[in-house]
Amino acid sequence: MNTEYQDRKRLLLSKVPEVTAYFWVIKVLCTTVGESAADFLNVNLGFGLGGTSVATGVLLLVVLAFQFRADRYLPALYWLTVALVSVFGTLVTDNLTDQLGVPLETSTVIFAVLLAATFVAWYAAERTLSIHSIRTRRREAFYWLAILFTFALGTATGDLMAEVLGLGYLAAGLIVAGLIAVIAVAWRVGLHPVLAFWFAYVLTRPLGASLGDYLSQPADQGGLGLGATVTSAVFGAGIVGVVVLLSVTKVDRNPSAAETETRGGLRQTVAVVVIVLALSVTGYYLRTSALQHDTVPTAPGAPPSARLGDLSSFRTITRDTLDRLNSGDQSGATSRVDDLETAWDQAQARLKPRDPGVWTDLDDKIDTVLTDLRATNPDPAAEKTALQALLTALG
Repeated sequence: MNTEYQDRKRLLLSKVPEVTAYFWVIKVLCTTVGESAADFLNVNLGFGLGGTSVATGVLLLVVLAFQFRADRYLPALYWLTVALVSVFGTLVTDNLTDQLGVPLETSTVIFAVLLAATFVAWYAAERTLSIHSIRTRRREAFYWLAILFTFALGTATGDLMAEVLGLGYLAAGLIVAGLIAVIAVAWRVGLHPVLAFWFAYVLTRPLGASLGDYLSQPADQGGLGLGATVTSAVFGAGIVGVVVLLSVTKVDRNPSAAETETRGGLRQTVAVVVIVLALSVTGYYLRTSALQHDTVPTAPGAPPSARLGDLSSFRTITRDTLDRLNSGDQSGATSRVDDLETAWDQAQARLKPRDPGVWTDLDDKIDTVLTDLRATNPDPAAEKTALQALLTALG
């Protein structure tokens, strides 16, 4: 009797939804909210990157505890967990980039390796990577670890494409959407379903992030100018609406899903990974080579910043920020400096290859400005000094 009870406790009902069109719609909504909500908490509410990371991490642990305790798939709980993993995964990558100075190329490689290691360990222990098999605590632990790494990897990849390679949010999103379409067609003609699912799952992260950035960023920086607040609210409402629909209709529940495996998954995985790596490395090399050849001639005696080309837009934003600070408008200055951060990040791919040393010096000064203006108790003297130093460096 005790053995039967333990087996019943160990083998749960399905803990994840059936993969339908609703699944992919709400997944993209969650990834978009992950990007915009992280920006909203970090910048709009002034939590800062560290404070946002801690608050989101604690909330994620609490929700995960409830998710693990549940004995079946519960739409509201499951998708709340996904949304929080999306926000936290975004913050992990942002902390590596902004706080520790880790290049996005390095972050992409690190998270790709961690995700691959998770899949290897998962398969070695369970002999399956199918999400229809999430019926034990151990498989669920592997599943959520993989989900976290897909979000972190997707964030790093999307930012690498949009910022470092200078493709912009819209172009990066369209490229990712095209890749997802290719995977969908390949799945229809015989690509292993588990392989197709996980590749698509990773790619929906940069797709959602690009969509979120495109909607929230100002029009003069390639976006639609809705802002992080409106974007988060609209997509958050969309998530709630779809979750309510799923809770009522139960169309995404399949507790009796079979744990069948299609043969040939390992061979296809090796082939697809080799092809993706080859195309990625080749595309990265061609794009960075083209950017490096985009040099700007400078006149004798010109300041070092002239090697980066026209920086007038950054000087304008910096002057506007300083003028608002001088007039006593701290909130206005803090708001305006957000434009500086966004514009500088978007211009990184175009400017950095021209002179990495000069770009790094300016980047450090901009980081100082951002830190001083976003401090919990800002010091006006320190803020003005940092802005003046940046203006001088910008020429």
